[in-house]
Amino acid sequence: MSIFKIQEMKISDLTAEELEKAASMLKAIAHPMRIAILNYLEDGTRLSVTEIHELLKIEQSTTSHHLGILKDKGVLGSQREGKNTYYFLKHDDLSKIVDCIGKCACK
Repeated sequence: MSIFKIQEMKISDLTAEELEKAASMLKAIAHPMRIAILNYLEDGTRLSVTEIHELLKIEQSTTSHHLGILKDKGVLGSQREGKNTYYFLKHDDLSKIVDCIGKCACK
């Protein structure tokens, strides 16, 4: 499917399975710490668990838990480099959702 076709796609064009996946991703995002994580990973930024837990000022185990949920639901991807695993947004368009949430919450 071409990128042009994907951009024209409407919610009504999605299958029940695709809608379920979308809802699952939104549920995974729907937590203050997870929204903060996505905010730090905008614009192609890749961060390790240690970097994220230091930015959020929360326990590393808690950070790992949130990252696991986001990765499991297809929101984040990861890449292991030596002893570190770096996390990134799996889909660049997810940063638009984070931007929208920020704009809507500030009104």
